[in-house]
Amino acid sequence: MRKMNGEEFDPLVPFFDAMACTNWLSDVHFQLKQATGSWVGKKVLDVGCGTGRLLLRGVDEASQVVGVDLSEGMIQAAIELYNEKSKNNKASFQVGDAYHLPFTENEFDLVLSTCVLFLLPEPDKGMKEMIRVVKDGGMIVTLNPSEHMNQLAAADYCKQNNITQFEETTLLKWSNISTLRHRYNSEELSTFLRDCGAKEINHLPVVGDLALITICKF
Repeated sequence: MRKMNGEEFDPLVPFFDAMACTNWLSDVHFQLKQATGSWVGKKVLDVGCGTGRLLLRGVDEASQVVGVDLSEGMIQAAIELYNEKSKNNKASFQVGDAYHLPFTENEFDLVLSTCVLFLLPEPDKGMKEMIRVVKDGGMIVTLNPSEHMNQLAAADYCKQNNITQFEETTLLKWSNISTLRHRYNSEELSTFLRDCGAKEINHLPVVGDLALITICKF
């Protein structure tokens, strides 16, 4: 599996931003924010932040939110979004590689990574980098497709929940990419995370059990 190139994602900025605003993914972001608890006083990192929509949910609470993405286009869009919403005083964004995060050890209280780990050719390298930058006693929260994710299951979920048009297109595209990359069951993911040093692991099924929010404490 070849390494990803940030330039591949630059033309897709409008698509991914619109996807982050869909009802189904907005609901997942809401559940993920709920699962992380209060961000008050915390320094929060989003690895693969896209246009920064997830971090917006806690920017008013956090002491600082930081986003990193391989795509320069995504980072520019995130900066523009936070300027537009006058949230740039507590937010910063920069281009960076999940394998080589441009931060020091033990820098963040909370590290988020949604729809990224499953894309990486070497997920362990990305996870170890997130562990390196999270503080002792900190938390890493990821979103990944589950073992149940596939085109047919996603289509059935859309039909059962009256998800149509662009919303359906985005979920079906995610399911298609998932089948070409990594999908996880909770036991496999727990074993992987324990091997990486996680002390406590909890999984929250979302999108009709087609995806997993995973909360890890280190």
